[in-house]
Amino acid sequence: MVMTSPNHRYSLRFAPESGYTSAWWHLTSEPFGAEPYWYAAFGELVPAEVLAAATDALIVPPPAAQPDPWWTLDAAGWARDDSGAARSTDGMCTIEHRPVSELHDTPEWHIETHETNFHELGGRRIWHAHFHQNVPAHLVNAFVTALTDTAPLQRGMHEPTAHYRAVQEPSPLSPQQVVDAHTDRLKAITARVRAARRRQTKSAPAPVHTRTAQPAARR
Repeated sequence: MVMTSPNHRYSLRFAPESGYTSAWWHLTSEPFGAEPYWYAAFGELVPAEVLAAATDALIVPPPAAQPDPWWTLDAAGWARDDSGAARSTDGMCTIEHRPVSELHDTPEWHIETHETNFHELGGRRIWHAHFHQNVPAHLVNAFVTALTDTAPLQRGMHEPTAHYRAVQEPSPLSPQQVVDAHTDRLKAITARVRAARRRQTKSAPAPVHTRTAQPAARR
């Protein structure tokens, strides 16, 4: 799927891979002007709402000032360890901004969720995500903001995409209300994109029209 913003093109591909470092979703940008190439990858069970927060942020105008994802994590009460990584309050999710090292030649954001295990620091991995160093901070922040949101996610009972450790409770919303909320979200994003394109069109300089001189009429 190809998405566009007023000045950029992005590609979101579903390409399942196997192995511990596998990624099922691949998000890439196409170089535009001075904007560099970047990519992001996400594991199989990454919540759709969290991934959608990042893709939604792609197609609306970026903020005037880039946010700092660490502020979002601090505000959500995620604790940082001695290495600088942030950990969720339940201990199942860790976020790192990995510096350049022998194992990582570029700094990048790396997120992993693991099952809790009393016999070791981290149990089996549930899903992961990573963002290349050139990914704009507001996209990472959109992902982190959705990830730290404590509002419940809407899932069908025993749905295979939900991890078995998730606490399931009956939702007060009807199926139609869930559909309407999703529809309203898409309408709001579409309206923001159209408004941005209108502003861009109005701010563009008007083309200069030249007229060819006509010979004077003879009597």
